[in-house]
Amino acid sequence: MASSHLALYFAKPGLFTTIQDKGRFGFQAFGVPTSGALDQAAADLANQLVGNGLDQPLLEVTLMGPKIQFQGNGMIAITGADLSATLNGDRLAVNQGIEVADGDILQFGRPVSGCRAYLSVRGKWIIPTWLSSRSAITQNGKHLTPASIVQKGTTIRIDTSLVDPLRSSSAAIHPPETDPGIRVLPGPEFDRFSRFSIGEFFSRLYRISPDSNRMGYRLQERLSSFSPEEELISSGIIPGTIQITSSGQPIILLADAQTTGGYYRIANVVSQDLDILAQLKPGDTLRFSLTSFEEFS
Repeated sequence: MASSHLALYFAKPGLFTTIQDKGRFGFQAFGVPTSGALDQAAADLANQLVGNGLDQPLLEVTLMGPKIQFQGNGMIAITGADLSATLNGDRLAVNQGIEVADGDILQFGRPVSGCRAYLSVRGKWIIPTWLSSRSAITQNGKHLTPASIVQKGTTIRIDTSLVDPLRSSSAAIHPPETDPGIRVLPGPEFDRFSRFSIGEFFSRLYRISPDSNRMGYRLQERLSSFSPEEELISSGIIPGTIQITSSGQPIILLADAQTTGGYYRIANVVSQDLDILAQLKPGDTLRFSLTSFEEFS
């Protein structure tokens, strides 16, 4: 009788590989970030391709992927970034379901496009939850979500007997753009910036700094004309908030960011464009474009 379990053994963890899902909500007042997959559209497609519910966890693989040996049979899908994935040495295409067998080896090579790939596996992931989510807390969270942070020797087990009938997916993921225009809405302190600072903010091209991670992207260019009038009381922030430091450096906050901050908030990235940001890596460039609520109503 065939085993109803599939195990993933990590001979190499990759640069930064974590388990993510939709994230944890309702705890931000206690300082807990939402976390969750940075590219939710790619994560959703990966789960759809193997027949999992959209709330099921999956792997988020950043730039340099892991080496995984499968113990048992199952189905996987890879979406998001093209990180030159191979199965037993044969190149794999993204955005399609793939059968794996006992002893198969999945590896990743050089990044071709994008920053983060998503690896789904059909079945129920046997991973402990913390505050109703399996998403890794990546900043000082090794004691809170240790099973969700992949390390060398990690083994993830999946129950393949508890699955829904496989359904086809017609969703499409577009490849990352060059110099994308990221749409933003005015932030709480937007009106406290001078017209010159606002014009400078929207007219220039920004490059993502190497000092960037799942907490936020620091941009290398600074607003030369910005000079804060006064210090702010720490206020609520969300993924997509763009803060301007006292030195004029923009920081785009992401899913693992703190829940309060004291910098001026010039804008907020619209939720649909957070998926685009997720596929940008240090050295990539972007622009901002101002939009309005009416565009989405």
